[in-house]
Amino acid sequence: MTHRVGPKGQVVIPKDLRDELSLEAGDEVDFELVNGGVVVTPTRRHETLKGSMEGSGLVSALEADRRAEPR
Repeated sequence: MTHRVGPKGQVVIPKDLRDELSLEAGDEVDFELVNGGVVVTPTRRHETLKGSMEGSGLVSALEADRRAEPR
């Protein structure tokens, strides 16, 4: 696939690739220079963070505090 670089340095990611990668407007991508070319990779912060707080008990602690508060 060949696309032109716009006057502001922008390139449109073709729809079929956006669909394949589940990219939507506002999503972030990472750029990496590899062997004289550019590799574009979706940034999946929400997937990376998902489960990172698992087992911390923060929600349970907050719920317990709220139940203990006088009404």
